Amino acid sequence: MQPTTQSDIEIAEEMAEAAREAILPFFRQTNLETANKLADGFDPVTVADRAAEQAMRDVLARRRPDDGVLGEEFGAHTGTSGRTWVLDPIDGTRGFISGTPTWGVLIALSDQDGPFMGVIDQPYIGERFVGSSSGAHMTGPQGTRRMRTRDTRALDQATLFTTFPEVGTPKDRAGFQAVSEQVQLTRYGMDCYAYALLAAGQADLVIEAGLNSYDIQAPIAVIQAAGGIVTDWQGGPAHQGGRALAAANADLHAAALEILRQF
Repeated sequence: MQPTTQSDIEIAEEMAEAAREAILPFFRQTNLETANKLADGFDPVTVADRAAEQAMRDVLARRRPDDGVLGEEFGAHTGTSGRTWVLDPIDGTRGFISGTPTWGVLIALSDQDGPFMGVIDQPYIGERFVGSSSGAHMTGPQGTRRMRTRDTRALDQATLFTTFPEVGTPKDRAGFQAVSEQVQLTRYGMDCYAYALLAAGQADLVIEAGLNSYDIQAPIAVIQAAGGIVTDWQGGPAHQGGRALAAANADLHAAALEILRQF
C-alpha cells in the first residue's frame, strides 16, 4: 500500500471544499428534483449528487490527470498511475432529501491493495474526518483534534450503528440482529456519519450490507488510521463493497465477527 503525501491530503480537502460549494445550495430546498435509479425500489439521485461529483472530478483533472477515478454518478476512468480516487458525492441521498444531516461526501485514494487515505466530510455541520498514513484527525465547530477509536472491549457495553433496520437480505438482517441483541445500544439512520463517529471515539461498531466500493473505501481509510478495524463478515477485505463490519478495536471485532460468520 502506498504512503500518503501531504499533497494528496491537500487535494482531497480541495475536492471536499468543491463538493461543499456544489451541494449546500440544494440542501433543504423544498423544490429539489429527485430521480430514482431503480425500476424496482428506491435509490434516489439529485442534481446535487451530480454537481458535487463533477466538481471533484474537475479538481482531479487539473491536479491529478494521471490518476484513475471511480465515482457513483459518472462511473470509472482508468488512469496510468496505479492510484484511483473513489468518490461518493453524497453518501446518504435518502437522508439528504429528507433534510437530515447524516449524509456526507466520501473521498478515498486507493491502490491495488485498497484505500490508504480517506475523507468523510459533512458540509452542513461543517465537520471533516481525515485518515491517512500519518494518522487521523477531525475538524469542525469544536476545532481540530486527533482521532482515536475507543477502548470498549465487551459487546454488552458497545454501541452499534447502521443505516437501515433491514440491512439488506433476510440473511443479512438475521446476522445484524444477532449482534444487535448482544450490544448495549443500537442506533439507525446513520449513513456514512456512523463510520466517522466510530473513528472519533463515539461508537464501537458499524455493521452494514449491500455496499458498493464507493460507500466503504473512505470509511475504511479513516477508521483504520484512527486505530479501528474494517473487514467483511468473514474477516476478509471489505473495500470492494458487500458486507462490512467496522470495529473500534480487535476484541470487539473478534466478538462481532464470531457471530456474523454464522450468516
